[in-house]
Amino acid sequence: QVQLVESGGGLVQPGGSLRLSCAASGRPFTNYHMGWFRQAPGKEREFVAAINWSGGSTYYADSVKGRFTISRDNAKSTVYLQMNSLKPEDTAVYYCAARGGSFSGSHYPSVFRYWGQGTQVTVSS
Repeated sequence: QVQLVESGGGLVQPGGSLRLSCAASGRPFTNYHMGWFRQAPGKEREFVAAINWSGGSTYYADSVKGRFTISRDNAKSTVYLQMNSLKPEDTAVYYCAARGGSFSGSHYPSVFRYWGQGTQVTVSS
């Protein structure tokens, strides 16, 4: 089992920044590729960003490319999501997730086995 705990959400004005963290425990962190997803009220959960086990490969949803950065610190068993130039449409509950195996297809929520409880991000003036 892997336990994931997100933190860092909150209320921010449009154009502002937030940094989300997701701390993992229970199994060796380097066994897993990590992803961030988000879900707005009334909408399906959508992919935001993913990073492979070493941190050497990342990819992003088009809607956040150039504004968000995913990174990981394997010594701290933590994955981060730096969010800049935030927009009201970024408002959602943000979830981190972990998966083993291949890194391909990491934009699909169904391939991730472990999920955190989520942290709310609200972008509003």
